[in-house]
Amino acid sequence: KVSYWTSFPPLRNILIAEPAETELDCKTGSFCASDGSNHLVLYQHFSRNVIFGIDILPSSLFKSAFQFIGPSVLSIVNASLVSGQVPAYFKNAVIHPLLKKPSLDPSLHSSFRPISKLPFISKILEKVVAKQLTAALDEHNIYDSFQSGFRRAHSTETALLRASNDLLTHSDAGDCSVLVLLDLTAAFDTVDHHLLLERLRDWVGLSGSALEWFSSYLSERSFSVAVSKFRSSTTSLTHGVPQGSVLGPLLFLLYLLPLQHILSSFKGISYHLYADDIQLYISFKPHEMSKLQLLHTCLDSIKTWMAGSFLQLNEDKTEILICAPDKLVPKVRDSLGQLASHTKPSVRNLGVTFDPALTLDSHVSSLVRSSFFHLRNIAKLSPILSRSELETVLHTFISSRLDYCNSLFTCLSRTSLNRLQVVQNACARLLTKSSKHTHITPLLLQLHWLPVNFRVHFKILVLVYRALHGQAPSYIGDLLSPYTPSRSLRSSDQSLLVVQLQAKDQR
Repeated sequence: KVSYWTSFPPLRNILIAEPAETELDCKTGSFCASDGSNHLVLYQHFSRNVIFGIDILPSSLFKSAFQFIGPSVLSIVNASLVSGQVPAYFKNAVIHPLLKKPSLDPSLHSSFRPISKLPFISKILEKVVAKQLTAALDEHNIYDSFQSGFRRAHSTETALLRASNDLLTHSDAGDCSVLVLLDLTAAFDTVDHHLLLERLRDWVGLSGSALEWFSSYLSERSFSVAVSKFRSSTTSLTHGVPQGSVLGPLLFLLYLLPLQHILSSFKGISYHLYADDIQLYISFKPHEMSKLQLLHTCLDSIKTWMAGSFLQLNEDKTEILICAPDKLVPKVRDSLGQLASHTKPSVRNLGVTFDPALTLDSHVSSLVRSSFFHLRNIAKLSPILSRSELETVLHTFISSRLDYCNSLFTCLSRTSLNRLQVVQNACARLLTKSSKHTHITPLLLQLHWLPVNFRVHFKILVLVYRALHGQAPSYIGDLLSPYTPSRSLRSSDQSLLVVQLQAKDQR
């Protein structure tokens, strides 16, 4: 009931406004009220498996009773958007430190990621705001075209596919390339609230109640830290966007908007961002080593901008990969000057290991090694698992690895593809309890599993289809060349594409 929710002091005043469905006015950048209400949208946001952090009642109880409390939640959400105010109760987070990787030292603070647990209504409110803000950003094309983090139809795979395609194209043309991977230190935690509001106003175009809402959202935030059964006292949060919130990642992308103009101003340097992971690459002819000076200038500009935005590059994680013939690598390294100390024989880029020849052989070796490690452990558990449970475990730990960014595997040699196929064959034999001498083709047909090379082709076809129908990033669609016949043919309306021939047969 409404009377129950108004018993919370932070929520009492927010219910004065009349309930109304809201949307972001694209002309003024303000939240505007319109007639009607949409309980279903709120319920869809709320019905997912969300774990809430500081609510006394369990989330399952809220979900089961949502049909009764939905109108009250809608009133709270709409009143917040119309008034441009966020209740103080919504801005109190409980931070649970999460170890980034099992291999990291748990005694170091830098090994943990601060995950914020927030009240459930604040999650719903943020989801509604994020939906409206995202729609406005898409309509006005405000996003950085080469930012793939936290965006619909964008992923690490699409980002890597574009970067690897560019590098392979230049390699086939006989060019040298230098790939630079940059990483930020605690990027989400150093966002300046004043600068963020300025960029929401100047770069996004927010004003009125929408800008006031974000100002209220960022101001007077507080947090406490919970570890095991212990909890610290509450402390004010004067900077940063909460990790674990709905709006945090989106606000961080908008905070980085000025960076795209700096990067795009350096003609000859390509870039791609995935949240706070930045990759730059420059390609040049062997006799054009002097172009690497442009890379130095670009990096200096990035550092200057980041210093003014209270962001810090993690110098220890800066890595450089030289993609060039072996005889030219020393010359390219010498031309890099001080950056030469950051060169690596291979680099891990968003989960995929790149090597100088762009063969992905190092990635395949690592993938096969880790897959068989998990497969041996799964085999020990197989006697106590049902067939469906075993298949789920195999897909979770093995198939997901084989499928991750497999659109990049078009450059793999037959030997590398066969190594991956051996992994899938071992999974099929374990699931069907077949011997290693059993012919594999009938087993794959029985399981309805596509072989690895067909899965690669299928992924490429899906990406091409999505690109042709506006369901993929624009930087992927730009790689497709529609076929235009010189005269009218029956095939003219079949949306055919020009096949880009590559110089090397194995690719």
